[in-house]
Amino acid sequence: MISPALGGAFHIEAIQPLLDGGRFPVKRIVGEPVGVEADIYRDGHDIIAAALLWRREVDRDWQRVPMQHDVNDRWHGQFVPCQLGRHLYAIEAWTDQFATWRHGFELKLNAGQDVSLDALEGAELLSRTAASDQVGAVIQRQCQLFLESGDYQALLAPELMAAMALAQPRPDLTRSPALPLMVDARPRCRLMVDRPRARAGAWYEMVPRSQSRTPGQHGTFRDCIARLPDIAAMGFDVLYLTPIHPIGRTNRKGRNNALAAAPGDPGSFYAIGSAEGGHDAVHPELGTIEDFRAFVAACHALNIEVALDIAVQCSPDHPWLKQHPNWFRRRPDGSMRFAENPPKKYEDIVNPDFACDDAGSLWNALRDVLLFWVAQGVSIFRIDNPHTKPFRFWEWLIREVQLRHPDVIFLAEAFTRPKLMKGLAKLGFTQSYTYFTWRVQKWEIEQYLRELTGVPERDFFRPNFFVNTPDILPFHLQSGAPWAFKARLALAATLSASYGIYNGFELLEHRPIPGREEYLDSEKYEIKARDWDQPGHLKSYIRALNEARRRHPALLQTNDLRFVEINDEHVIGFIKRSIDGHNTVGVAIALSGDVHEVWFPLGDTLIEVGGELKTPVAVENLITGERLPVQWGGLQLRIDPARNPALLFQCLA
Repeated sequence: MISPALGGAFHIEAIQPLLDGGRFPVKRIVGEPVGVEADIYRDGHDIIAAALLWRREVDRDWQRVPMQHDVNDRWHGQFVPCQLGRHLYAIEAWTDQFATWRHGFELKLNAGQDVSLDALEGAELLSRTAASDQVGAVIQRQCQLFLESGDYQALLAPELMAAMALAQPRPDLTRSPALPLMVDARPRCRLMVDRPRARAGAWYEMVPRSQSRTPGQHGTFRDCIARLPDIAAMGFDVLYLTPIHPIGRTNRKGRNNALAAAPGDPGSFYAIGSAEGGHDAVHPELGTIEDFRAFVAACHALNIEVALDIAVQCSPDHPWLKQHPNWFRRRPDGSMRFAENPPKKYEDIVNPDFACDDAGSLWNALRDVLLFWVAQGVSIFRIDNPHTKPFRFWEWLIREVQLRHPDVIFLAEAFTRPKLMKGLAKLGFTQSYTYFTWRVQKWEIEQYLRELTGVPERDFFRPNFFVNTPDILPFHLQSGAPWAFKARLALAATLSASYGIYNGFELLEHRPIPGREEYLDSEKYEIKARDWDQPGHLKSYIRALNEARRRHPALLQTNDLRFVEINDEHVIGFIKRSIDGHNTVGVAIALSGDVHEVWFPLGDTLIEVGGELKTPVAVENLITGERLPVQWGGLQLRIDPARNPALLFQCLA
């Protein structure tokens, strides 16, 4: 709850949206309305007026729109941000003296009471109001008309009411109170306005060195370009690259994370840095920086954005260790402190010391790395393990980058405790990895999505559902069953506006290290060559899902999601509606390989058609185009996972 501002007569409370009292910005998409609500009240019976103010953080002038009163002292207003970047918004309230006078005057007049003195008081309000142009002319004309004629109606003219609402003095003007850790003299609520890709996108994770079709041969950026038509045909919007930097040789890891590398082993691409360069260089076997720019241009030509993996860690051979030895910690015996996650050790990696005496230079260097890649055409960064670095660093870094380039998107790869994951989202990360990878049962999927789409999470936490990663081969995919791969893909692509797969998923790769959720022969430590067209691939299924997402905006948002009651613990059903209300999609997905006959209730589902809300009379399958009538308020569905574990349909009115 927000306390009343000092000296003000008004209470401005329960502002929504508001995140941690204004400490962190809520997130919205450019060009879409931002609704703001608040409780606004004061003592007495005077009539209140209120306005919603907003501006970009870097601007000085505020824009204003009137707020409307609902019931029980609740007010609402909305504005549409037209530019990317950080915004501020605030609420102002004041006593509408003329409206208060007018209301009392009309009551007395209608009751037949003597209102001569009241009329003079009204005229006095007009005479104290200084305004110019047309507004001032209206006020002066009506005041003069009353004084000359004595006609009370001159004081009740609608145009005078409108003019006084704009021009009258506001001696008790109260702005929503100061919020903590803000820079302005009167800190305000904060808003981060992003582009649409911040909310929705289909991500494909690629390991660049594995894109050669020749076994054992290191892939190049030209090989990556050759793969682009295939990736674009599957309908992906974002191509996310694992680290592309030079790889260290000291303590280089061998196949399957072996401590000793054999001759020819390429090492882990997370051991960043060698004599050839660090975080602002590309691995020589991939090509040159010019080759990388050509790759980015080829992606953009296919309407694919490039996301780059940023891991804030170094190989012992990274140039920074010689150039800035004070950025790194050593043990009491003088040896280098390698990265650890006990009992795990990463002998090929050292972490910079964010608390070193020269931390400012370290922070600036890491910022400059990101700005370098932005200059090469990268607008999305996937940050590796951000929860292991200081939160204040990320808040500073994201702000530094987005003040220069407000279109840059940050994805937090943090599989850690829930509050840490949400804390990263609050401080500025655009999107976040989630626990979806391990949510398998119907009840836990529903419970988790209700958490993510509830308040306040929906205002700051944008999930990105990855079905697998280079580090994670979930147990439920280790059978290699095609229906299971399809079901997990459909769940990710329809539940979340943003989702992703790691290359090889489309080929049903599923060989684990026995008893663990990790890939055997992981390409983190070796180069793989694949036949991307081998029999049994899922490319056409992926393409169909992504095409359905692009045609139906209901699937490109996460917040408006309602689960429906299906009497089968192995079938999950839900309904999603687009932000404008014009597109409503139902989804039913089997969570087991059995054939399921289920009733899908549409219940109180409504569709907006021509400004009217109507109940659906039919549905259309998003994949096959087949139409079915809605009978008895729902649908009888048959799901055969061997063919397709997911049914997607648009509701028609």
